[in-house]
Amino acid sequence: MKITWLGHASFRIEIEDQVLLIDPWLSGNPLFPEEREGEATAGATAILVTHGHGDHASEVPALAADLGVPVCGIYDLMSHWAEKHGSNVTGFNKGGTIRLGKVAVTMVNAVHSSSMPGPHGPVYAGSEAGYMISGEGHTIYVSGDTDIMADMSWMGEYHNPDIGILAAGGHFTMDMKRAAFAAKKYFNFKTVIPCHYRTFPLLEQKADALRAGLPGVTVIEPEVLEPIVI
Repeated sequence: MKITWLGHASFRIEIEDQVLLIDPWLSGNPLFPEEREGEATAGATAILVTHGHGDHASEVPALAADLGVPVCGIYDLMSHWAEKHGSNVTGFNKGGTIRLGKVAVTMVNAVHSSSMPGPHGPVYAGSEAGYMISGEGHTIYVSGDTDIMADMSWMGEYHNPDIGILAAGGHFTMDMKRAAFAAKKYFNFKTVIPCHYRTFPLLEQKADALRAGLPGVTVIEPEVLEPIVI
């Protein structure tokens, strides 16, 4: 398995027979070198979207069309993209599980917001979500943009993810200390990868507090386009 950070909350996950792009924000992402987009998206088989905000979803319909791959996410947003852009979508909802080849993807709760720009301000884009992605004997928890929530208790017990990709930059999501608290209290991770940080000055720039709060857990600060092999 390879997990590659594309900056901010965007990832490329190579697992089983799939190459999944998570919230791909490549154009305008301050951390992503746009001239390497082809490398980031090569062989992609599907796109997963956690919510409608521009730093997660603004490029998805066009990118999916260019790559000829389906987009999977919350039913409301997927239905909108299918109608407006003709996107090939799989819309589902929290608690639902879909199969992408040999990979199982379950949508789980997140606590955030989800909207897109409209002519008179933000418009509804369905509910925010996270994912449990299972394959190769591992389960990856992609938190999406979220704060700590009580649902993490049963999510950790039921899905038992061993890898956590946690939004931890603060201001819009959990910060590093809160992410460490959540990971320690509710999960039994072997590996934690922070994201949604370093992108802008108002976000946290280092994961020192996350690492300090998770003794015995491998905390990997990712580098853009450098695969993490698990």
